[in-house]
Amino acid sequence: MARIVILGAGIGGMPMAYEMKALARPGDTVTVISEAPKFHFVPSNPWVAVDWRQRKDIEVDIAPALKRKGIESIIHRARRVHPEANQIELEDGGRVDYDYLVIATGPKLAFDEIEGLGPHGGHTQSVCHVSHAEASKLAWDEFVKAPGPIVVGAVQGASCFGPAYEFAMIMDTDLRRRKIRDKVPMTFVTSEPYIGHLGLGGVGDSKGMLESAFRQRHIKWICNAKTTRVEAGQMHVTEHNDQGQPIKEHVLPFRHSMMLPAFKGVDAVFGIEGLTNPRGFITIDEHQRNPKFRNIFSVGVCVAIPPVEATPIPCGTPKTGYMIESMVTATAHNIRELLDGQEPTHKATWNTVCLADFGDTGAAFVALPQIPPRNVSWFSEGKWVHLAKVAFEKYFMRKMEKGTSEPIYEKIIMDFIGITKLKAKLTGK
Repeated sequence: MARIVILGAGIGGMPMAYEMKALARPGDTVTVISEAPKFHFVPSNPWVAVDWRQRKDIEVDIAPALKRKGIESIIHRARRVHPEANQIELEDGGRVDYDYLVIATGPKLAFDEIEGLGPHGGHTQSVCHVSHAEASKLAWDEFVKAPGPIVVGAVQGASCFGPAYEFAMIMDTDLRRRKIRDKVPMTFVTSEPYIGHLGLGGVGDSKGMLESAFRQRHIKWICNAKTTRVEAGQMHVTEHNDQGQPIKEHVLPFRHSMMLPAFKGVDAVFGIEGLTNPRGFITIDEHQRNPKFRNIFSVGVCVAIPPVEATPIPCGTPKTGYMIESMVTATAHNIRELLDGQEPTHKATWNTVCLADFGDTGAAFVALPQIPPRNVSWFSEGKWVHLAKVAFEKYFMRKMEKGTSEPIYEKIIMDFIGITKLKAKLTGK
């Protein structure tokens, strides 16, 4: 019987465990290794950062949730993956054997690549992790007592732009509710070539809609921006033209700042030849499988995906929720095929459905697939998005608690509207 190990218990790892257990044979074991004892719903971090949510509201205990489905868990940090030995070395020196490994670690946050960036000894906040969001909430409490300029956005090399837009809008909404928005100049700084690029070359009319939303909320912006260093109370930013040439130096004062960092691979896999690219992301083929180590698969943010297009300042490609779920479903089916002595045939669609909350309204987009050229590219704004995001948070948390990745009614609804996780197999006819 096979030992299937999933490294990571986040947005990709937990659904991966549930789907793999459902498809595994009797006698196969599914084990999850996680350095954290709790799953937390990352998309809600911006709400935690302004005290609209408590940490406990968006967390689930990993071990009990997995145990209910017969899935083993090891709550320990992985020190190193050893692909040649089919083992994972833990921080305490122990080793875990596997027949098949799914890497779903998420990224390492590269705050160290820019002087003064980040919450760990730097001068900016983060919403990338719930602990960062909690620290940001404490800084927010102090900020609203003595408001001033805000700088928010994403640095060069970042690949996850949505939370920056969300947090800018959420802060704007919170400040308006407190009747102090007029005391807070706000500037959005991004490596994107234009507002609404999102690392995706835009989706529908994302450029026009997000620019309009910023104008209505009096949020200024600087695009093609390279953040060079951050000091206490001020950020140094170089603005570039469309040819990538520096055109203006900005020194932006702030009393509160949240900047999304670039990502890279976690230490447990970084630099393993044949497994990762130079940034430490896991290289995969069309079946989510590593080309060199054929019993290793990967899903989620830790997967290597090239930029969708060349930009004057580097922009990565985001890996969004439904896109990750499609990776999970394809991987689970492909491992089952290997267990049955067959070669993998399933391919993820990488379709994307995204809900971005703006506090009292929001924006939604559908990209089928996420990477252009697309069959469908749709972007819309309205109060319904805010309500939908709240509902989805509750729905997804319940799925993680109950151990269900995709209830049958969810699949029926998504299939009906044409949003699927797996590519249709070609018949040759």
